Amino acid sequence: MADTQLMSIPGQIDPVPVARDITPRADGRVDLIGLPKARIRELFEAAGLDAKQAKLRAKQVFHWLYHRGVTEFEAMTDIAKQMRPWLTERFVIGRPDVVEAQHSNDGTRKWLLSTADGHEFEMVFIPDADRGTLCVSSQVGCTLNCRFCHTGTMRLVRNLTPGEIVGQVMLARDSLGEWPKGKMDFAEDADEAEYTADGRLLTNIVMMGMGEPLYNFDNVRDALKLVMDGDGLALSKRRITLSTSGVVPMMARCGEEIGVNLAVSLHATNKEIRDEIVPINRKYGIEELLAACAAYPGASNARRITFEYVMLKDKNDSDEHARELVRLIKHYKLPAKVNLIPFNPWPGAPYECSTPERVKRFSDIVFEHGISAPVRTPRGRDIDAACGQLKTAAEKKSRAQLDREAAEVGRAEA
Repeated sequence: MADTQLMSIPGQIDPVPVARDITPRADGRVDLIGLPKARIRELFEAAGLDAKQAKLRAKQVFHWLYHRGVTEFEAMTDIAKQMRPWLTERFVIGRPDVVEAQHSNDGTRKWLLSTADGHEFEMVFIPDADRGTLCVSSQVGCTLNCRFCHTGTMRLVRNLTPGEIVGQVMLARDSLGEWPKGKMDFAEDADEAEYTADGRLLTNIVMMGMGEPLYNFDNVRDALKLVMDGDGLALSKRRITLSTSGVVPMMARCGEEIGVNLAVSLHATNKEIRDEIVPINRKYGIEELLAACAAYPGASNARRITFEYVMLKDKNDSDEHARELVRLIKHYKLPAKVNLIPFNPWPGAPYECSTPERVKRFSDIVFEHGISAPVRTPRGRDIDAACGQLKTAAEKKSRAQLDREAAEVGRAEA
């Protein structure tokens, strides 16, 4: 069982355990979103059900939460009517609160979301002809301070819980109307119900929103396991990409314990420039980072590592930089592709975007050496939803609090 402590709930005799994996709530009820079937069963037992009942109810509830997307226990029609109020008194089916929803003129959608304790973060949905990609946040704020990134001008407020991470996927499916539809009212068993799943708009997930996912590894891992669970959201790991700025000690664990595609925010080919624009390079240098990429579990020509490279005028965009990028990829024998990202401006940004001609020339050099280097089309710029533009007005904590939390988050990198 996960590390727990007991919390009393008003009007309830037996306390319910709360722990790291549970999204905190002021009313004391336990939010089940973000919890796997075994954990739900544990909570049901702790709340008073016997083992057999807890196992059955956990299976039913899990199906309704992650396969059907319901938000009220009353909608769980294969659970006895007298049982549903018992669940409602003790538990809740959460979603992040929507503060603001914006639609770009190119179809991109951005949501400003709020946690139960009042902190704000963002997620973005990008529709394309052959896919729909949800950009998911892992933290409120960020510790990394990458100079080209608007999110990096924020400080870390806190990690998102597994429920707040997977809750973004749930909310997106709510908004897109992508839960199975049908009638369950007269079904004795969920497996006998008649319903169909419509064609999906949301096909891919990228952990590229606010925060560094590998500094919130346990919660990100637990959330993505629910997304990939065949009895849950059932999205293939091949359709999920995790982006890191280079938290080297956690990269192998990411491959072993999650197994999703890896993207690395490289953005420079030498120490001087990368130290400036991606400060984590001062701790984990390019050579160490690329060696970790070469050792990434599951990397192959069929599952290439993606290097993200933001194009900054007169900073990292010369022919020499392109050739050095090729040399590094070939030296470490990396199965890789490069995503070239035109810099997305934001107020007060210290850089400008490379010219279209320079971006094309950089791409051509990399392509000429047999490495795919497409130029990413900026999406959602008009609503500040493009890469590197996410930022909220999240409440800042004191410097001392932030230092303590950042130290706790970063222990795994030691």
